[in-house]
Amino acid sequence: MNSLTKITTPPIKLVIFNSCFYHQFTMFIFIFTKLNLIIIIKLGVSKLSFIKKLLGLGPKPVIAKSRYITIEEAKMAPFTKKTRGQGYGTLMRPDVYYIVASVELGNTTTKCILTATNLNTSRTYLLDKTVKMTRDIRPPKKGEKVFGETVWHVELTQESVAELVKNTILESVKRSGISIEEDLDFVVRSTGVTAGFASPKEVGELIIALANGCLEAGIPPSKMSPSISKDSLPKKLRDFTLLDKVMFDGAVVSVVPPTGRAVVANEMEGELVTAGIKAGAKWTEVDYRNPCISMDFGTTLAGRIVNNDEPYARTVGNFCGLAGAISDAIIRGTEKVDQRGGAALDLYTRDILKKADWKAAEEFARRAHEHVDIRKVPEGRERFGTVPVDPKAAYDAGTTLIGCDVGKDGDEIPELTKLGHEIIESTDIHTLFATLDHVSANVVKRLIIEADDEGVIQEGSLLGVTGRAGITGHKPDLVLEFAKDYFADVLFVSDALALGAAVMARCMNSMGTPHTPLGGRQGGPCILGPRRKLQQK
Repeated sequence: MNSLTKITTPPIKLVIFNSCFYHQFTMFIFIFTKLNLIIIIKLGVSKLSFIKKLLGLGPKPVIAKSRYITIEEAKMAPFTKKTRGQGYGTLMRPDVYYIVASVELGNTTTKCILTATNLNTSRTYLLDKTVKMTRDIRPPKKGEKVFGETVWHVELTQESVAELVKNTILESVKRSGISIEEDLDFVVRSTGVTAGFASPKEVGELIIALANGCLEAGIPPSKMSPSISKDSLPKKLRDFTLLDKVMFDGAVVSVVPPTGRAVVANEMEGELVTAGIKAGAKWTEVDYRNPCISMDFGTTLAGRIVNNDEPYARTVGNFCGLAGAISDAIIRGTEKVDQRGGAALDLYTRDILKKADWKAAEEFARRAHEHVDIRKVPEGRERFGTVPVDPKAAYDAGTTLIGCDVGKDGDEIPELTKLGHEIIESTDIHTLFATLDHVSANVVKRLIIEADDEGVIQEGSLLGVTGRAGITGHKPDLVLEFAKDYFADVLFVSDALALGAAVMARCMNSMGTPHTPLGGRQGGPCILGPRRKLQQK
Protein backbone atom coordinates (compact mmCIF):
# COMPACT_ATOMS: atom_id res chain seq x y z
CA MET A 1 0.00 0.00 0.00
CA ASN A 2 1.58 3.29 -1.04
CA SER A 3 1.60 6.53 0.92
CA LEU A 4 -1.17 8.17 -1.09
CA THR A 5 -3.57 5.30 -0.31
CA LYS A 6 -2.79 5.69 3.37
CA ILE A 7 -3.77 9.33 3.17
CA THR A 8 -7.02 8.94 1.21
CA THR A 9 -8.48 5.84 2.87
CA PRO A 10 -8.26 6.20 6.67
CA PRO A 11 -9.60 3.22 8.63
CA ILE A 12 -11.87 5.40 10.78
CA LYS A 13 -13.71 8.68 10.53
CA LEU A 14 -12.74 11.52 12.86
CA VAL A 15 -14.63 14.59 13.92
CA ILE A 16 -12.33 16.88 15.93
CA PHE A 17 -13.06 20.13 17.71
CA ASN A 18 -11.26 22.13 20.34
CA SER A 19 -12.48 23.93 23.42
CA CYS A 20 -10.67 26.10 25.90
CA PHE A 21 -11.85 26.46 29.50
CA TYR A 22 -9.92 28.41 32.12
CA HIS A 23 -6.99 28.67 29.67
CA GLN A 24 -6.51 24.89 29.63
CA PHE A 25 -6.49 23.18 26.24
CA THR A 26 -8.91 20.28 25.86
CA MET A 27 -9.66 18.18 22.82
CA PHE A 28 -12.56 15.83 22.25
CA ILE A 29 -12.36 13.19 19.54
CA PHE A 30 -15.46 11.38 18.38
CA ILE A 31 -14.57 8.09 16.74
CA PHE A 32 -17.15 6.49 14.48
CA THR A 33 -16.30 2.85 13.93
CA LYS A 34 -17.79 0.40 11.51
CA LEU A 35 -20.01 -0.86 14.34
CA ASN A 36 -21.37 2.67 14.77
CA LEU A 37 -20.03 2.79 18.31
CA ILE A 38 -19.09 6.23 19.54
CA ILE A 39 -16.02 6.59 21.74
CA ILE A 40 -15.33 9.97 23.31
CA ILE A 41 -11.76 10.66 24.41
CA LYS A 42 -10.87 13.77 26.37
CA LEU A 43 -7.27 14.75 25.69
CA GLY A 44 -4.70 17.17 26.97
CA VAL A 45 -1.93 18.35 24.62
CA SER A 46 0.56 15.77 25.92
CA LYS A 47 -1.71 12.86 24.94
CA LEU A 48 -2.44 14.11 21.44
CA SER A 49 0.74 12.82 19.74
CA PHE A 50 0.13 9.37 21.25
CA ILE A 51 -3.39 9.21 19.85
CA LYS A 52 -2.16 10.39 16.44
CA LYS A 53 0.31 7.54 16.36
CA LEU A 54 -2.35 5.09 17.56
CA LEU A 55 -4.71 6.11 14.78
CA GLY A 56 -2.03 6.42 12.09
CA LEU A 57 -2.50 10.17 11.70
CA GLY A 58 0.72 11.92 10.69
CA PRO A 59 1.33 15.66 10.26
CA LYS A 60 -0.23 17.40 7.28
CA PRO A 61 1.75 19.46 4.75
CA VAL A 62 1.74 23.16 5.57
CA ILE A 63 1.05 24.99 2.32
CA ALA A 64 1.48 28.76 2.02
CA LYS A 65 -0.44 29.87 -1.05
CA SER A 66 -0.01 33.26 -2.66
CA ARG A 67 -2.70 35.79 -1.83
CA TYR A 68 -3.67 38.60 -4.16
CA ILE A 69 -4.47 42.24 -3.56
CA THR A 70 -5.30 45.03 -6.01
CA ILE A 71 -3.42 48.29 -6.21
CA GLU A 72 -6.65 50.06 -5.20
CA GLU A 73 -6.90 47.95 -2.03
CA ALA A 74 -3.26 48.68 -1.23
CA LYS A 75 -3.87 52.40 -1.55
CA MET A 76 -6.90 52.35 0.76
CA ALA A 77 -4.43 51.97 3.68
CA PRO A 78 -6.45 50.86 6.72
CA PHE A 79 -4.81 51.06 10.16
CA THR A 80 -3.41 47.85 11.69
CA LYS A 81 -0.43 49.05 13.75
CA LYS A 82 -0.90 50.79 17.10
CA THR A 83 1.99 53.12 17.84
CA ARG A 84 1.10 54.23 21.37
CA GLY A 85 -1.71 55.04 23.74
CA GLN A 86 -5.00 53.34 24.62
CA GLY A 87 -8.70 53.93 24.06
CA TYR A 88 -9.46 57.36 22.59
CA GLY A 89 -5.79 58.26 22.92
CA THR A 90 -4.59 55.45 20.68
CA LEU A 91 -2.41 56.53 17.77
CA MET A 92 -2.50 54.22 14.77
CA ARG A 93 0.04 54.01 11.95
CA PRO A 94 -1.57 53.55 8.51
CA ASP A 95 -0.68 50.54 6.42
CA VAL A 96 1.92 51.27 3.75
CA TYR A 97 2.66 48.78 1.00
CA TYR A 98 6.14 48.35 -0.47
CA ILE A 99 5.71 47.37 -4.12
CA VAL A 100 8.45 45.30 -5.76
CA ALA A 101 8.81 43.76 -9.21
CA SER A 102 10.59 40.42 -9.37
CA VAL A 103 11.93 39.96 -12.89
CA GLU A 104 13.00 36.34 -13.42
CA LEU A 105 14.53 34.80 -16.53
CA GLY A 106 14.38 31.03 -16.16
CA ASN A 107 15.22 28.06 -18.34
CA THR A 108 11.52 27.27 -18.80
CA THR A 109 9.61 30.44 -17.89
CA THR A 110 10.26 34.17 -17.77
CA LYS A 111 8.20 36.07 -15.20
CA CYS A 112 7.40 39.48 -13.86
CA ILE A 113 5.72 39.12 -10.47
CA LEU A 114 4.55 42.26 -8.70
CA THR A 115 4.29 42.04 -4.93
CA ALA A 116 2.98 44.40 -2.27
CA THR A 117 4.30 43.99 1.29
CA ASN A 118 2.41 45.46 4.21
CA LEU A 119 5.21 47.12 6.18
CA ASN A 120 3.20 46.91 9.41
CA THR A 121 2.46 43.17 9.28
CA SER A 122 5.35 41.94 7.09
CA ARG A 123 2.85 40.00 4.96
CA THR A 124 3.42 39.96 1.22
CA TYR A 125 0.64 39.86 -1.37
CA LEU A 126 0.71 39.40 -5.14
CA LEU A 127 -0.51 42.18 -7.41
CA ASP A 128 0.13 40.31 -10.65
CA LYS A 129 2.00 37.34 -12.06
CA THR A 130 2.80 37.44 -15.76
CA VAL A 131 4.48 34.33 -17.13
CA LYS A 132 6.04 33.75 -20.55
CA MET A 133 7.66 30.60 -21.91
CA THR A 134 11.39 31.25 -22.37
CA ARG A 135 11.42 28.94 -25.40
CA ASP A 136 9.27 31.55 -27.19
CA ILE A 137 12.05 34.15 -27.08
CA ARG A 138 12.66 35.37 -30.61
CA PRO A 139 15.59 33.83 -32.52
CA PRO A 140 18.80 35.87 -32.88
CA LYS A 141 18.72 38.49 -35.62
CA LYS A 142 21.48 39.00 -38.13
CA GLY A 143 24.44 40.72 -36.47
CA GLU A 144 23.41 39.81 -32.90
CA LYS A 145 25.90 37.88 -30.78
CA VAL A 146 24.73 34.70 -29.07
CA PHE A 147 26.30 34.78 -25.60
CA GLY A 148 24.66 31.75 -24.02
CA GLU A 149 21.74 29.35 -24.01
CA THR A 150 19.20 27.77 -21.66
CA VAL A 151 19.52 24.23 -20.37
CA TRP A 152 17.31 23.23 -23.33
CA HIS A 153 19.67 24.93 -25.83
CA VAL A 154 17.50 27.99 -26.57
CA GLU A 155 19.97 30.62 -27.83
CA LEU A 156 20.13 34.00 -26.13
CA THR A 157 21.36 37.42 -27.25
CA GLN A 158 21.44 40.63 -25.23
CA GLU A 159 18.86 42.16 -27.54
CA SER A 160 16.42 39.22 -27.48
CA VAL A 161 16.59 38.89 -23.69
CA ALA A 162 16.06 42.62 -23.18
CA GLU A 163 13.07 42.54 -25.54
CA LEU A 164 11.43 39.59 -23.74
CA VAL A 165 12.01 41.16 -20.33
CA LYS A 166 10.66 44.53 -21.46
CA ASN A 167 7.46 43.04 -22.90
CA THR A 168 6.87 40.86 -19.83
CA ILE A 169 7.26 43.83 -17.46
CA LEU A 170 4.98 46.11 -19.48
CA GLU A 171 2.27 43.43 -19.69
CA SER A 172 2.43 42.87 -15.92
CA VAL A 173 2.30 46.61 -15.20
CA LYS A 174 -0.73 47.01 -17.47
CA ARG A 175 -2.58 44.05 -15.96
CA SER A 176 -1.99 45.22 -12.39
CA GLY A 177 -2.89 48.84 -13.08
CA ILE A 178 0.16 50.22 -11.27
CA SER A 179 2.21 53.22 -12.30
CA ILE A 180 5.95 52.65 -12.63
CA GLU A 181 6.62 56.24 -11.62
CA GLU A 182 4.15 56.56 -8.73
CA ASP A 183 3.62 53.05 -7.32
CA LEU A 184 6.64 50.84 -8.06
CA ASP A 185 9.30 51.06 -5.35
CA PHE A 186 11.98 48.55 -6.36
CA VAL A 187 12.98 45.94 -8.95
CA VAL A 188 14.98 42.77 -8.30
CA ARG A 189 16.42 40.84 -11.25
CA SER A 190 17.37 37.17 -11.06
CA THR A 191 18.08 34.26 -13.38
CA GLY A 192 18.32 30.51 -13.22
CA VAL A 193 19.79 30.38 -16.72
CA THR A 194 23.36 29.57 -15.78
CA ALA A 195 23.83 26.02 -17.04
CA GLY A 196 24.39 27.03 -20.65
CA PHE A 197 27.17 29.51 -19.94
CA ALA A 198 30.84 28.76 -20.28
CA SER A 199 32.22 31.58 -18.14
CA PRO A 200 31.26 34.17 -15.50
CA LYS A 201 31.65 36.80 -18.23
CA GLU A 202 28.72 35.30 -20.13
CA VAL A 203 26.60 35.30 -16.97
CA GLY A 204 27.53 38.98 -16.57
CA GLU A 205 26.24 39.69 -20.08
CA LEU A 206 22.92 38.11 -19.13
CA ILE A 207 22.62 40.32 -16.04
CA ILE A 208 23.28 43.37 -18.25
CA ALA A 209 20.58 42.17 -20.68
CA LEU A 210 18.09 41.89 -17.81
CA ALA A 211 18.94 45.42 -16.68
CA ASN A 212 18.56 46.74 -20.22
CA GLY A 213 15.11 45.15 -20.46
CA CYS A 214 14.08 46.91 -17.28
CA LEU A 215 15.40 50.25 -18.52
CA GLU A 216 13.62 49.84 -21.85
CA ALA A 217 10.38 49.20 -19.92
CA GLY A 218 10.79 52.64 -18.33
CA ILE A 219 12.18 51.62 -14.94
CA PRO A 220 14.73 54.17 -13.71
CA PRO A 221 18.10 52.99 -12.33
CA SER A 222 17.20 54.40 -8.90
CA LYS A 223 14.55 51.69 -8.53
CA MET A 224 17.15 48.96 -9.09
CA SER A 225 19.74 50.01 -6.49
CA PRO A 226 19.56 50.47 -2.70
CA SER A 227 19.12 53.85 -1.07
CA ILE A 228 22.13 55.31 0.69
CA SER A 229 20.17 57.27 3.28
CA LYS A 230 16.72 57.68 4.75
CA ASP A 231 16.20 60.96 2.95
CA SER A 232 16.66 59.37 -0.47
CA LEU A 233 13.57 57.20 0.03
CA PRO A 234 10.01 58.35 -0.79
CA LYS A 235 8.35 60.10 2.15
CA LYS A 236 5.79 57.31 2.66
CA LEU A 237 8.60 54.82 3.36
CA ARG A 238 10.83 56.84 5.69
CA ASP A 239 9.00 55.85 8.88
CA PHE A 240 9.63 52.19 8.03
CA THR A 241 13.34 52.22 7.27
CA LEU A 242 16.11 51.62 9.79
CA LEU A 243 18.87 53.02 7.57
CA ASP A 244 19.79 55.47 10.32
CA LYS A 245 20.44 52.53 12.65
CA VAL A 246 21.88 49.71 10.48
CA MET A 247 23.33 49.48 7.00
CA PHE A 248 22.85 46.72 4.45
CA ASP A 249 25.94 44.52 4.77
CA GLY A 250 24.98 41.65 2.47
CA ALA A 251 22.93 39.60 4.93
CA VAL A 252 19.39 38.79 3.77
CA VAL A 253 16.93 37.79 6.54
CA SER A 254 19.91 37.27 8.89
CA VAL A 255 21.74 34.83 6.59
CA VAL A 256 25.10 35.48 4.95
CA PRO A 257 26.23 33.65 1.79
CA PRO A 258 29.38 31.51 1.62
CA THR A 259 32.52 33.61 1.95
CA GLY A 260 35.06 34.00 -0.81
CA ARG A 261 34.38 33.14 -4.46
CA ALA A 262 30.92 32.16 -5.70
CA VAL A 263 30.47 28.44 -5.06
CA VAL A 264 27.53 27.81 -7.40
CA ALA A 265 26.33 29.82 -10.38
CA ASN A 266 22.73 30.17 -9.15
CA GLU A 267 23.64 31.20 -5.59
CA MET A 268 21.31 34.20 -5.79
CA GLU A 269 18.34 31.92 -6.45
CA GLY A 270 19.12 29.98 -3.29
CA GLU A 271 19.32 33.24 -1.36
CA LEU A 272 15.99 34.50 -2.72
CA VAL A 273 13.99 31.31 -2.18
CA THR A 274 15.25 30.98 1.40
CA ALA A 275 14.07 34.52 2.10
CA GLY A 276 10.83 33.89 0.18
CA ILE A 277 9.91 30.80 2.18
CA LYS A 278 10.46 32.82 5.36
CA ALA A 279 8.07 35.45 3.99
CA GLY A 280 5.53 32.84 2.92
CA ALA A 281 5.59 31.34 6.41
CA LYS A 282 4.01 34.57 7.69
CA TRP A 283 0.72 33.25 6.27
CA THR A 284 1.00 30.11 8.43
CA GLU A 285 1.59 29.19 12.06
CA VAL A 286 5.11 27.92 11.27
CA ASP A 287 8.10 29.91 12.53
CA TYR A 288 10.37 29.20 9.58
CA ARG A 289 13.48 30.95 10.79
CA ASN A 290 16.99 29.69 11.47
CA PRO A 291 18.02 26.90 11.37
CA CYS A 292 16.29 25.93 8.13
CA ILE A 293 16.65 24.17 4.80
CA SER A 294 15.27 25.46 1.50
CA MET A 295 14.83 23.63 -1.81
CA ASP A 296 13.70 25.25 -5.07
CA PHE A 297 12.48 22.85 -7.74
CA GLY A 298 12.56 25.02 -10.83
CA THR A 299 14.12 23.60 -13.98
CA THR A 300 17.38 23.63 -12.06
CA LEU A 301 17.81 22.95 -8.36
CA ALA A 302 18.65 25.70 -5.87
CA GLY A 303 18.52 26.06 -2.12
CA ARG A 304 20.42 26.39 1.11
CA ILE A 305 21.14 24.71 4.40
CA VAL A 306 21.36 27.38 7.13
CA ASN A 307 22.58 27.05 10.72
CA ASN A 308 21.43 29.15 13.70
CA ASP A 309 24.44 31.37 14.39
CA GLU A 310 23.59 34.87 15.58
CA PRO A 311 23.23 37.60 14.62
CA TYR A 312 23.91 36.17 11.17
CA ALA A 313 23.47 32.51 10.31
CA ARG A 314 25.91 30.85 7.92
CA THR A 315 25.11 29.00 4.72
CA VAL A 316 26.58 25.59 5.56
CA GLY A 317 25.15 23.84 2.51
CA ASN A 318 24.06 24.59 -1.06
CA PHE A 319 21.91 22.55 -3.44
CA CYS A 320 22.59 22.62 -7.16
CA GLY A 321 21.99 20.70 -10.38
CA LEU A 322 18.81 19.58 -12.12
CA ALA A 323 15.28 19.45 -10.67
CA GLY A 324 12.23 20.16 -12.86
CA ALA A 325 14.34 19.28 -15.88
CA ILE A 326 14.02 15.64 -14.80
CA SER A 327 10.22 15.77 -15.05
CA ASP A 328 10.42 17.77 -18.29
CA ALA A 329 12.66 15.11 -19.85
CA ILE A 330 10.14 12.40 -18.97
CA ILE A 331 7.15 14.39 -20.25
CA ARG A 332 8.79 14.84 -23.65
CA GLY A 333 8.46 11.11 -24.15
CA THR A 334 4.73 11.68 -24.66
CA GLU A 335 5.52 13.62 -27.87
CA LYS A 336 2.74 16.01 -26.83
CA VAL A 337 5.03 18.91 -25.93
CA ASP A 338 7.70 20.94 -27.70
CA GLN A 339 10.86 18.83 -27.92
CA ARG A 340 13.06 21.91 -27.54
CA GLY A 341 11.51 23.61 -24.52
CA GLY A 342 8.45 21.55 -23.60
CA ALA A 343 7.72 21.20 -19.89
CA ALA A 344 5.47 19.23 -17.58
CA LEU A 345 3.47 22.37 -16.87
CA ASP A 346 2.33 22.38 -20.53
CA LEU A 347 0.09 19.36 -19.82
CA TYR A 348 -0.62 19.74 -16.10
CA THR A 349 -4.23 20.15 -14.95
CA ARG A 350 -5.75 20.00 -11.47
CA ASP A 351 -7.49 16.66 -12.08
CA ILE A 352 -4.59 15.03 -13.95
CA LEU A 353 -4.00 12.52 -11.10
CA LYS A 354 -7.57 11.29 -10.56
CA LYS A 355 -7.22 8.02 -12.48
CA ALA A 356 -3.54 7.36 -11.82
CA ASP A 357 -2.13 3.91 -11.07
CA TRP A 358 0.06 4.87 -8.09
CA LYS A 359 1.63 1.46 -7.68
CA ALA A 360 2.84 1.46 -11.29
CA ALA A 361 3.95 5.10 -10.92
CA GLU A 362 6.11 4.22 -7.92
CA GLU A 363 7.91 1.53 -9.93
CA PHE A 364 8.44 3.84 -12.92
CA ALA A 365 9.89 6.47 -10.55
CA ARG A 366 12.30 3.89 -9.15
CA ARG A 367 13.52 3.17 -12.68
CA ALA A 368 13.89 6.88 -13.42
CA HIS A 369 16.10 7.29 -10.36
CA GLU A 370 18.51 4.70 -11.73
CA HIS A 371 19.72 7.57 -13.92
CA VAL A 372 19.67 10.26 -11.20
CA ASP A 373 22.95 10.95 -9.37
CA ILE A 374 22.58 12.74 -6.01
CA ARG A 375 25.68 13.23 -3.88
CA LYS A 376 28.18 15.65 -2.43
CA VAL A 377 29.82 17.39 -5.38
CA PRO A 378 33.36 16.01 -5.66
CA GLU A 379 36.32 18.36 -5.89
CA GLY A 380 37.61 18.84 -9.41
CA ARG A 381 34.14 19.16 -10.99
CA GLU A 382 33.48 22.42 -12.83
CA ARG A 383 29.83 21.52 -13.42
CA PHE A 384 27.29 19.29 -11.73
CA GLY A 385 23.91 18.76 -13.29
CA THR A 386 25.08 21.18 -16.04
CA VAL A 387 25.33 24.04 -13.47
CA PRO A 388 28.77 25.69 -13.02
CA VAL A 389 30.17 24.99 -9.54
CA ASP A 390 33.36 25.66 -7.59
CA PRO A 391 33.55 22.89 -4.97
CA LYS A 392 37.04 23.95 -3.79
CA ALA A 393 35.78 27.44 -2.96
CA ALA A 394 32.76 25.90 -1.24
CA TYR A 395 34.75 23.54 0.94
CA ASP A 396 37.32 26.25 1.76
CA ALA A 397 34.39 28.34 3.02
CA GLY A 398 32.97 25.45 5.06
CA THR A 399 29.99 24.99 2.74
CA THR A 400 28.88 21.54 1.56
CA LEU A 401 27.69 21.33 -2.05
CA ILE A 402 25.04 18.69 -2.73
CA GLY A 403 24.11 18.15 -6.36
CA CYS A 404 21.47 16.39 -8.45
CA ASP A 405 22.45 15.17 -11.91
CA VAL A 406 21.12 12.89 -14.62
CA GLY A 407 24.09 10.76 -15.60
CA LYS A 408 26.95 13.23 -15.89
CA ASP A 409 25.92 16.77 -16.73
CA GLY A 410 22.60 15.54 -18.08
CA ASP A 411 23.97 13.04 -20.57
CA GLU A 412 21.33 10.44 -19.59
CA ILE A 413 18.35 12.78 -20.10
CA PRO A 414 17.46 10.91 -23.34
CA GLU A 415 17.00 7.75 -21.24
CA LEU A 416 14.35 9.54 -19.18
CA THR A 417 12.58 10.62 -22.36
CA LYS A 418 12.51 6.98 -23.50
CA LEU A 419 11.02 6.01 -20.14
CA GLY A 420 8.36 8.69 -20.55
CA HIS A 421 7.45 7.19 -23.93
CA GLU A 422 7.16 3.74 -22.36
CA ILE A 423 4.91 5.06 -19.59
CA ILE A 424 2.49 6.80 -21.97
CA GLU A 425 2.40 3.76 -24.28
CA SER A 426 1.76 1.23 -21.50
CA THR A 427 -0.42 3.28 -19.13
CA ASP A 428 -1.82 6.83 -19.47
CA ILE A 429 -1.13 10.51 -18.83
CA HIS A 430 -2.53 10.23 -15.28
CA THR A 431 -0.02 7.59 -14.27
CA LEU A 432 2.76 9.53 -15.96
CA PHE A 433 2.07 12.57 -13.80
CA ALA A 434 1.85 10.37 -10.72
CA THR A 435 5.31 9.12 -11.70
CA LEU A 436 6.57 12.71 -11.76
CA ASP A 437 5.24 13.23 -8.22
CA HIS A 438 7.15 10.19 -6.99
CA VAL A 439 10.28 11.24 -8.91
CA SER A 440 10.37 14.69 -7.28
CA ALA A 441 9.55 13.33 -3.83
CA ASN A 442 12.41 10.85 -4.17
CA VAL A 443 14.79 13.66 -5.13
CA VAL A 444 13.86 15.47 -1.91
CA LYS A 445 14.31 12.23 0.04
CA ARG A 446 17.77 11.56 -1.37
CA LEU A 447 18.88 15.18 -0.87
CA ILE A 448 17.85 15.00 2.79
CA ILE A 449 19.63 11.69 3.30
CA GLU A 450 22.81 13.04 1.69
CA ALA A 451 22.72 16.22 3.79
CA ASP A 452 22.13 14.19 6.93
CA ASP A 453 25.02 11.85 6.08
CA GLU A 454 27.25 14.92 5.63
CA GLY A 455 26.21 16.15 9.07
CA VAL A 456 25.04 19.60 7.93
CA ILE A 457 21.41 19.44 9.10
CA GLN A 458 21.31 21.23 12.43
CA GLU A 459 18.94 19.95 15.11
CA GLY A 460 15.65 21.84 15.07
CA SER A 461 15.85 22.68 11.35
CA LEU A 462 12.66 23.10 9.33
CA LEU A 463 12.30 22.24 5.64
CA GLY A 464 10.82 24.57 3.04
CA VAL A 465 10.08 23.55 -0.56
CA THR A 466 9.09 25.70 -3.52
CA GLY A 467 9.09 25.53 -7.32
CA ARG A 468 6.77 23.96 -9.87
CA ALA A 469 8.36 20.52 -9.61
CA GLY A 470 8.22 20.50 -5.82
CA ILE A 471 4.76 21.65 -4.72
CA THR A 472 2.22 20.60 -7.37
CA GLY A 473 0.01 17.50 -7.37
CA HIS A 474 0.50 15.11 -4.46
CA LYS A 475 4.20 15.93 -4.03
CA PRO A 476 3.68 17.60 -0.62
CA ASP A 477 2.04 14.46 0.79
CA LEU A 478 4.73 12.19 -0.63
CA VAL A 479 7.56 14.44 0.59
CA LEU A 480 6.07 14.68 4.07
CA GLU A 481 5.73 10.90 4.34
CA PHE A 482 9.53 10.74 4.52
CA ALA A 483 10.52 14.19 5.79
CA LYS A 484 8.36 14.03 8.93
CA ASP A 485 11.03 11.81 10.50
CA TYR A 486 13.63 14.57 10.08
CA PHE A 487 11.71 17.83 10.59
CA ALA A 488 9.02 19.05 12.99
CA ASP A 489 7.45 21.08 10.17
CA VAL A 490 7.67 21.01 6.37
CA LEU A 491 6.46 24.10 4.53
CA PHE A 492 5.45 24.32 0.86
CA VAL A 493 5.40 27.83 -0.61
CA SER A 494 4.34 29.05 -4.03
CA ASP A 495 6.19 31.92 -5.72
CA ALA A 496 8.98 31.91 -3.12
CA LEU A 497 11.45 33.48 -5.56
CA ALA A 498 9.22 36.52 -5.99
CA LEU A 499 8.50 36.71 -2.27
CA GLY A 500 12.26 36.54 -1.71
CA ALA A 501 12.79 39.41 -4.13
CA ALA A 502 10.38 41.50 -2.05
CA VAL A 503 12.35 40.58 1.09
CA MET A 504 15.73 41.34 -0.51
CA ALA A 505 14.47 44.76 -1.62
CA ARG A 506 13.46 45.48 1.97
CA CYS A 507 16.79 44.23 3.35
CA MET A 508 18.74 46.41 0.92
CA ASN A 509 16.82 49.41 2.24
CA SER A 510 16.80 48.26 5.90
CA MET A 511 13.02 47.95 6.06
CA GLY A 512 12.69 45.34 8.77
CA THR A 513 9.73 44.77 11.07
CA PRO A 514 11.26 44.31 14.57
CA HIS A 515 7.87 43.48 16.11
CA THR A 516 7.32 40.59 13.65
CA PRO A 517 10.82 39.63 12.44
CA LEU A 518 11.72 37.47 9.45
CA GLY A 519 15.33 37.02 10.58
CA GLY A 520 16.85 35.50 13.67
CA ARG A 521 16.25 32.17 15.37
CA GLN A 522 12.99 30.27 15.68
CA GLY A 523 11.10 31.62 18.67
CA GLY A 524 13.65 34.38 19.16
CA PRO A 525 13.43 38.18 19.03
CA CYS A 526 14.52 40.58 16.31
CA ILE A 527 18.30 40.79 15.83
CA LEU A 528 18.40 44.57 15.35
CA GLY A 529 20.31 45.13 18.60
CA PRO A 530 23.03 42.53 17.95
CA ARG A 531 23.36 43.79 14.36
CA ARG A 532 23.97 47.35 15.55
CA LYS A 533 26.62 46.16 17.99
CA LEU A 534 28.31 44.12 15.26
CA GLN A 535 28.36 47.03 12.80
CA GLN A 536 29.70 49.44 15.43
CA LYS A 537 32.81 47.32 15.99
